[in-house]
Amino acid sequence: DLGTAVCWGLTSYGGNCSGIDFSGTAAIYSSARAFAALKKNFGTVVCWGQSGYGGDCPSVDFGGTTDIYSNDYAFVALKKDLGTAVCWGLTSYGGNCSGIDFSGTAAIYSSARAFAALKKNFGTVVCWGQSGYGGDCPSVDFGGTTDIYSNDYAFVALKKDLGTAVC
Repeated sequence: DLGTAVCWGLTSYGGNCSGIDFSGTAAIYSSARAFAALKKNFGTVVCWGQSGYGGDCPSVDFGGTTDIYSNDYAFVALKKDLGTAVCWGLTSYGGNCSGIDFSGTAAIYSSARAFAALKKNFGTVVCWGQSGYGGDCPSVDFGGTTDIYSNDYAFVALKKDLGTAVC
């Protein structure tokens, strides 16, 4: 593992990654204008690209990160074992998840400007980000939800066992 990568395209949107150490990288994630490389064994993430879209993350604590999710404007680093997460990027589009309880989260889904965290064992979903893109869901009945799907503008919660869905 040499820990190298080649980037190209618009420099300010992540097209230049020279000088970044990719050793130990497990996966690379992207927003519309930034990247995040997860180094699970080191408990770190390296970010580059436009800072407002998540390309700047030196002050984020990634210890215990198990998964990273993204939308067009923000990232979420889920720490399943700890029941917590950290978010960065544009605050109003999902870059702020402080105060959200992530315990029991099985997976996180995204539209272009919002996130939805599925807690299968609890039959609940937590949403945040821009409300018009699905970031506000307290009145939705998620009981029995088995899967969530999304496009840029909306979410659908599938309830396989019940043969129904919530849009």
